[in-house]
Amino acid sequence: MKHTIQLVLCMSVILILTVTTIQNPKHVKAEIQQNWSSDYPTENMQMGEQLTEPVIQDRDLSLEMKTLMVEEVSSILVASKMTSSSLTEVPNHIRNNFPSAAVTATGYTAGEESTGKNSSHPLYGITFSGVEVTRDMYSTIAADPNVFPIGSILYIPGYGYGVVADTGSAIKGNIIDLYYDTVDEVFQEWGKKEVMVYVIEVGDGTFTEEELSQLNNR
Repeated sequence: MKHTIQLVLCMSVILILTVTTIQNPKHVKAEIQQNWSSDYPTENMQMGEQLTEPVIQDRDLSLEMKTLMVEEVSSILVASKMTSSSLTEVPNHIRNNFPSAAVTATGYTAGEESTGKNSSHPLYGITFSGVEVTRDMYSTIAADPNVFPIGSILYIPGYGYGVVADTGSAIKGNIIDLYYDTVDEVFQEWGKKEVMVYVIEVGDGTFTEEELSQLNNR
């Protein structure tokens, strides 16, 4: 009889708990949320805080991946800067074997903004020497013929080889004008610079399309 009473009491307690849980699920959920909040304070969830609990490991992994991505981008930027810098370096065989001169170098185009001629002008894109302007391995440039005679070949760090084929009323003394195809290229790639150029060859006052073609195709 005693065992029967105890069994009935146990069953009654279980039944009461079950009914309470079914009727008040929000209460149970609130207790779970409260316990979670006490274990992981809300202030630790703000941006920039590091959480050390296991449930936050995914976030830590994400931060590590972002750090690796930033490091990779930084490496690419450094490599890009090195490449850009190397373009202005002078090859040793040029530095050691040819005379140099300090000049002020600007950029120009064949358009009205530089020459006053538009594409309908019969002399549009034609230099003083008679050759057509070009940006190539050997590009056409303008200079004072009293300093660098027509046909002279210069090596300009950051630009490359330039052949003096043109002149200009504003180009006097140690000033040279480097040809570019567009105004955007003038501003983005050059602008105005003080540079040391190397005289590869002194011209004889003349220069032809045939000579320019030979230089760019050899």
